[in-house]
Amino acid sequence: MAAAGWYHRDISQVVAEELLAKAGRDGSFLVRDSESVKGAYALCLLFQRHVYTYRILPDDEGLLSVQTIQGIQTKCFRTLPELIGAYHHPNNGLVTPLLHPVHRPRPAEDSDGEDARGWGHTVPCPGAPPSNRTHIPQQLHQRLQEQVHSSPASDFTGFMAEYLTHHVQDLQALCHGHPQLRHLSTALATACRALHSEIDFTLAGLETLARVFDSPVSPRSPAREQGFLSSDPDLELLLSKISTVNHLLSSLEKKVLKSLQETVTRHNLALPSLAVAPQPAARPLAMQNFEVKLGKSQRAALTVDVESGTVTVTKRGSGSLEEVIPHDKILQLIKYQSVQSKVRLVCARENQKSLSRDFIFPNARKREAFCQLLQLMKIQHSNLDEPEIISVYVGTWNMGSTPPPRSLASWLTSRGLGHTQDETTACIPHDIYVIGTQENSLGDHEWVEFLCASLKTLMAIDYRVVALQCLWSIKMVVLVKPEHQRRISHVHTSSVKTGIANTLGNKGAVGVSFLFNGTSFGFVNCHLASGSEKTHRRNQNYSDILHSLALGDKCLGGFDLTLRFTHLFWLGDLNYRLDMDVQDILTHIVKKEFQALLAVDQLNLEREKNKVFLRFSEGDISFPPTYRYERGTRDTYVWQKSKPTGMRINVPSWCDRVLWKSHPETHVVCNSYGCTDDIVTSDHSPVFATFEVGVTSQFVPKEAPGSSPEALACIEWESIEVILKTTSRSKCYIEFHSYCLEEMQRSGENTFLNCDIPGFLKLGWSSKHLPVLNPILPDLEYLGDQHLLLSIKGVESCESYGECCLALRSAIGSTAQQFETFLFHRGEETGSVRGWMRVRVPRGRCGTRERLYEWISFEEEDAEPAAEPPMRSKPPPQRLRSRPRSLPEPATGYTNPAYFIFEGVP
Repeated sequence: MAAAGWYHRDISQVVAEELLAKAGRDGSFLVRDSESVKGAYALCLLFQRHVYTYRILPDDEGLLSVQTIQGIQTKCFRTLPELIGAYHHPNNGLVTPLLHPVHRPRPAEDSDGEDARGWGHTVPCPGAPPSNRTHIPQQLHQRLQEQVHSSPASDFTGFMAEYLTHHVQDLQALCHGHPQLRHLSTALATACRALHSEIDFTLAGLETLARVFDSPVSPRSPAREQGFLSSDPDLELLLSKISTVNHLLSSLEKKVLKSLQETVTRHNLALPSLAVAPQPAARPLAMQNFEVKLGKSQRAALTVDVESGTVTVTKRGSGSLEEVIPHDKILQLIKYQSVQSKVRLVCARENQKSLSRDFIFPNARKREAFCQLLQLMKIQHSNLDEPEIISVYVGTWNMGSTPPPRSLASWLTSRGLGHTQDETTACIPHDIYVIGTQENSLGDHEWVEFLCASLKTLMAIDYRVVALQCLWSIKMVVLVKPEHQRRISHVHTSSVKTGIANTLGNKGAVGVSFLFNGTSFGFVNCHLASGSEKTHRRNQNYSDILHSLALGDKCLGGFDLTLRFTHLFWLGDLNYRLDMDVQDILTHIVKKEFQALLAVDQLNLEREKNKVFLRFSEGDISFPPTYRYERGTRDTYVWQKSKPTGMRINVPSWCDRVLWKSHPETHVVCNSYGCTDDIVTSDHSPVFATFEVGVTSQFVPKEAPGSSPEALACIEWESIEVILKTTSRSKCYIEFHSYCLEEMQRSGENTFLNCDIPGFLKLGWSSKHLPVLNPILPDLEYLGDQHLLLSIKGVESCESYGECCLALRSAIGSTAQQFETFLFHRGEETGSVRGWMRVRVPRGRCGTRERLYEWISFEEEDAEPAAEPPMRSKPPPQRLRSRPRSLPEPATGYTNPAYFIFEGVP
């Protein structure tokens, strides 16, 4: 049996349950790859509207067996089909015999006639002897995948991949004594048809250049003459032309070198020595001036001197009085949300209470620039050995297979359209630059050198390369300041192909992850399927990338990729389009009515349906669509594209995006999000986003270990309640992972279970069945930065039904605090978890301090602050809420509307 329809490869548990629910008959079954044990399988079986999952495990000899209830003798089988056949009979330890196989749904073809998941290939059944007709093409496809790493020639590779699929016809002809490989010749001639005119053009130029240095030139070969007269794509003619090009190229360099050497000798010339340009010195940040208003009419000038650490207030008129405020006297900066251009400065005065000053800037951008400069001044003049806040630049650009312009200054300094950097802060160097490109035709190292040289010209800093990860023309470069290089560790890179048959890298993603001191970062640059009608294909690309990218700590490999990092940034040409008539889109763009367009943006619509990018954030889009421009200008969109299949419509769209997702109660602020308006080599505009990110470092306790009796902190649970979107009735346990724990901990089995509501399973744990967790360090300052990762796993399958992340900060105290959050698995929302927990900190370990990013606060209303800014010994407890603010907050109810049906259910 070469292929089995009931084997579904690596589909998720959620998809498996959906397929069985559609089948609807008791005894319906399918087999998928196990998520918990490599090389094992999961047998999913429907009985009385519930799905039961059994693990199929291989032993040391490779024999397969099903884990069933105790008392049933284990049976071993050599192949999976043999095992499935044996369990068609009753009394084998399963709830019901395997009666009705659920086959894989046939994937729909896209507009180019290509199968969405891989040319409609059948899936080989593990353990079954493969037939020659399917096994050999798969081996050849694998070789093609291994050989092609960074080639942009996706069309040519597509021809070759298509031939490998159907090469059996040549194989059959060879078996019958016909070695001509007629189908290969046809495929090569088709693939190389465009090469004839290119070679003719190149040959003409090379021969002209050769005549300049070697006259008269040798007569052209007959094949060369024929090349101008014949357009027949014959392979022999093509090989003759290539041979001529090879001869010319190999001889031309020698001819030119000999000619130039003779010229130097003949005229007694001396070659000038090349002067080495001096290294640019790091530029000190110039003083910046801001015109502001004090009160209703008083005007003043604010001068920020980052280098000296002072802010000078000069009132206009009244003798131009000046007041100099040193950085250590600035206690708090309050940004008003009701008035976007207003800020309040709270300063300490000698022998007096603190003094507050309100300043109104000309616009919100000037206010943000002032706040960023003060933040930078605080950082530079702090006495900290390690940073608590860093700036991260994220850029994405589809280069359109065209070399970049000489200058990328506007892109790298976040200037152009949208929420951009003010000119006073645009040239402040960022700590980390992450630059993702698609359809990048430059060589890998050439591109890195170009970026480093560009940043050195702009910032006078030699940035260090943390990672370069490429997949064909998809590239991502991560650069850091030299002083941060020692803080970077545990660098991992990965890539995923999502092109034709998921074997071609013309579409896909590259990823980089690393630790910055104690904070984990992940970055993903992707190029998803194109075409307005391929929304579902893009969603599938996203799911494949989430499932296949191997990034971060291997111990967290079982967790959703979006939960493995403190901060995860996702960038690239996502290719989601606008669902609106092109003429209506153009009208809205001219009027700058972007909100009307964002309402029909496919990415926003899919996110609202919880299909992709669950709980990700994105900056406000206030710039025009970045695709599809006429090259050479940003004034015209070219929305018609001629294809072999006909005219294709590419409506202007925000294809190029930057999103991020961070652990709860961490600090991340998007300071800019926009696109350039002066880089016109591609039909896409480059997009940029900059972030202020809080980071942690290795904590050093004030008391040395062993200096006093060790007092332990503890994490205690009063109860945990879980709701899963599943038709399973499996008992579950919870795994607890954290860097603050010595090892993973797990709970006992759930103490109550309710499956009365179809499609949902409600589970609960009492305090007796939940472990008390003891962090490795008991200090409040340390625990306030820690997080717990929870995974809900089935007892029988040991596979995860969902994962979540909880912050310890808001649970620190003597009384238990309620928490509630969503569960995720493989990019999908799979349920909800809530409960009560507290983090006990020993006396004497409760000291803490204010972080550098905590001295800037926000005020909803324009109200007078207290005379003294609050000095917190620790952050106040907060309830974790993921719900939109517009929804009511029930005191004890669920915050996710999907689970309101459980209100009052025991």
